[in-house]
Amino acid sequence: MFGCKSLLCWDSVPEFTDPDPLPFSLPSPLPQWPQGGSFASGRICLGEIEVLKADKLEKVWRCTTLRGKSLGFTFYRPLEIPEGFFCLGHYCQSNDQPLRGYVLVARETNASVSEFPALEKPLGYSLIWSIDSHDECVYFWLPNPPTGYKAMGIVVTSSPNEPEVEEVRCVRADLTETCETSDLLLTIKSKYAKNVFQVWNTEPCDRGMLARGVSVGTFFCGSSYFDSEQVVDIACLKNLDSSLHAMPNQNQIHALIQHYGPTVYFHPDEKYLPSSVQWFFKNGAVLYTAGSSKGKAIEYAGSNLPSGGTNDGAFWIDLPTDEDAKNNLKKGNIESAELYVHVKPALGGAFTDIVMWVFCPFNGPATLKVALMNIEMGKVGEHVGDWEHFTLRISNFSGELWSVFFSQHSGGQWVNAFDLEFIKGNKPIVYSSKDGHASFPHSGTYLQGPSKLGIGVRNDAAKSKFIVDSSIKYEVVAAEYLGEGVITEPCWLQYMREWGPTIVYDSRSEIDKIIDMLPLFVRFSVENLFELFPTELYGEEGPTGPKEKDNWLGDEYC
Repeated sequence: MFGCKSLLCWDSVPEFTDPDPLPFSLPSPLPQWPQGGSFASGRICLGEIEVLKADKLEKVWRCTTLRGKSLGFTFYRPLEIPEGFFCLGHYCQSNDQPLRGYVLVARETNASVSEFPALEKPLGYSLIWSIDSHDECVYFWLPNPPTGYKAMGIVVTSSPNEPEVEEVRCVRADLTETCETSDLLLTIKSKYAKNVFQVWNTEPCDRGMLARGVSVGTFFCGSSYFDSEQVVDIACLKNLDSSLHAMPNQNQIHALIQHYGPTVYFHPDEKYLPSSVQWFFKNGAVLYTAGSSKGKAIEYAGSNLPSGGTNDGAFWIDLPTDEDAKNNLKKGNIESAELYVHVKPALGGAFTDIVMWVFCPFNGPATLKVALMNIEMGKVGEHVGDWEHFTLRISNFSGELWSVFFSQHSGGQWVNAFDLEFIKGNKPIVYSSKDGHASFPHSGTYLQGPSKLGIGVRNDAAKSKFIVDSSIKYEVVAAEYLGEGVITEPCWLQYMREWGPTIVYDSRSEIDKIIDMLPLFVRFSVENLFELFPTELYGEEGPTGPKEKDNWLGDEYC
């Protein structure tokens, strides 16, 4: 989901000075999940093959730099593979994080509809890269699949002898999906090898809610430079089980939220707190129609909002014209606030994404940090109706919290569970930034923009008495995979237009005023900075609701 990048240059044989990564476990034991389906059963049926997660790993090769500076990467092969299951490839991870990885192992089911087996031995192997010296030997092999089959991962050995064909299995091509490079793990330059060597994580090319690609957990490597998102010679698995039996049922969804639901901290100086959507409607929000200067009150459940369609500019929501009512609505009402939950398959149904949406009636102005100066940006960044979210990614093999996505304006970041703060048991903390409500895993000041220059928009996050406990205050508003009618979606969720008006002030003029205040030596950097900011910062138009966001059907993108 995310990784790091290393460049290794060896002048001599590496030393092994850094400790081996230790296994990671969540702060508290997992509960007994409610029964039903195959969720958290340890195995997932993908149609003609069944897979399980092999997380007992044996070290094959570990590399570190000389002079005690850690490289942080070890290559592993799976151990304790159950009878009838087969390895698909080996695993690689950094040594500066806990050992929490896995690779999938597979076996055939009785659901085959083809005359050809789902799994087949490779014909042999091609040597991709090696180090072969009297002190250090390692060899990376790509399986050569039979015609009509795909290799799923790389095999690493400490011997120059070609691996046995029994070592791994290839998968019939129609049971696979294409995959691509994601995070560049490391680049190695060594006097023991002729070519530069790169190692990449891989992921399915299509990762949306309806996508069927299942990541095997293996890596890709090569002795030439590759680009991120480049399609590679190994494949991912394809989930052909249309019922998605490993996804949680309704009772399991509630159990997951109650066990993992984060506590959201708003900044102690936050002026624009969240509220429930119903409180927003009840306390004066108004629906406007294009061509009419008079708005109409919105019913408590949003039943008079236009449903469906697209964001065509025909309707928008705004604050009331009465100043007292407007200011009251801007402040929000944290007592009524709750998280609106969308549950959906991820990575072919091997994971569940629990997307938690928080609504704030108003998004406050931005603050620009330039070196030691903090400059209030006036109206820039203000808009009515702010929708923000974070996403819990749950392993459907075990029900374990795997990672959390923190949405931050137009982007965000995936954070592994071992890098989260936990408040109680397995409930993580989410920090909501002052005025802008972006989500962060830790308290502090985060700069949006080229922070290396010390210039950017401030995102301040800290603990306070303003909290929302999402394990208690939540409403599941959508889970399409459960089938029609299982979850009743609220009326307001079908509103596809803007939750705030188009801002009428000249944002460029506002920005020019700020630039004119700055010393000459930073003006050029700031002018470039503004070009990098998302449109929403300038407040040029009101935000849309959850269903109009790209991540409703798609994956989270950093």
